[in-house]
Amino acid sequence: MESAAVDSGIPPSIDRVLRLFRSMGREEKMQALVQYSKKLEPLPERFKDLDRGAFNVPECQTRVDIIPEMRDGKMYFHADLNVRESPTIAAVLAIIFVAVNGQPPSTTLAIPGDFVSTLMESIGLAAREPGLNAMITRLKRYAREAQMLTA
Repeated sequence: MESAAVDSGIPPSIDRVLRLFRSMGREEKMQALVQYSKKLEPLPERFKDLDRGAFNVPECQTRVDIIPEMRDGKMYFHADLNVRESPTIAAVLAIIFVAVNGQPPSTTLAIPGDFVSTLMESIGLAAREPGLNAMITRLKRYAREAQMLTA
């Protein structure tokens, strides 16, 4: 199945997540999101004093800052948000970060347009989708910028 993912241009790490969520029912998805929300790493100390205004995603209903980092040609994303107030956002970010952190920018750029809707399908959180899609757009922007800097 991984060769199908490569053939479609979707990296295997992202394809695995999409296949998993497509196979789940509503309750399973809700449980998975709760579990993933607990996996979001706290913002590293080295970013605590950073002026995060430029990293805020204003389209989100909840305050969320996404901070990119490039090391040795690999992208790493970090987020700062109140996980207790926004477990869905924390879960989606954790899912994405597991799939793209430590990968080249091209992996982030290959996140398909239906990524958020696949995760959110049938769980009744459609109001969150615009903000979640804005986060994906922001991640892709950071990845494009990183790719240009290393080209």
